[in-house]
Amino acid sequence: MALKSDQWIRKMALEKGIIEPFVEDQVCRKEENRVISYGLSSYGYDIRVASHFKVFTNVYNSVVDPKNFREDAFVDIEDSKCTIPPNSFALAVSLEYFRIPRDILTICIGKSTYARCGIIVNVTPFEPDWEGYVTLEISNTTPLPAVIYANEGIAQVLFLETSEVCKTSYADRAGKYMNQVGITAPLM
Repeated sequence: MALKSDQWIRKMALEKGIIEPFVEDQVCRKEENRVISYGLSSYGYDIRVASHFKVFTNVYNSVVDPKNFREDAFVDIEDSKCTIPPNSFALAVSLEYFRIPRDILTICIGKSTYARCGIIVNVTPFEPDWEGYVTLEISNTTPLPAVIYANEGIAQVLFLETSEVCKTSYADRAGKYMNQVGITAPLM
């Protein structure tokens, strides 16, 4: 596998629409514009988190069971920022929509700004031929409330090109998270 550069990402985004909307330059933190960076970087793309969050709660004494997931385990928040309680977790969604080519696999890793605050962003790989908005899993590992800022960077997507095209892609097997829109809870 080979890591793809900013030139490849730019070309594929502009010609093939693999990232929409696509921010061609990295928007960085400056004194007058305090923002967690997003957009095209040297060997990846920094995605943004949208303003809709689902924060875990224990109001109904729910059990987190991936085979029998209950929507009442969440509190919905729509805002420019979200506070995740101590040692808790939220789901969110990317602002960007992705269309992954058949010869590409991506890995998505949380940004260092959040990681240094004890906030872990977990995203499973985007498989070949997958497309949709990205559901983001955000964990607050600290004993303090943690703030997440909507419309700003949350994680970096790295694009890896395979040496040969896969026999069966995510689309071929009709993966259950194909074309997801909004925050997608566990599906069985």
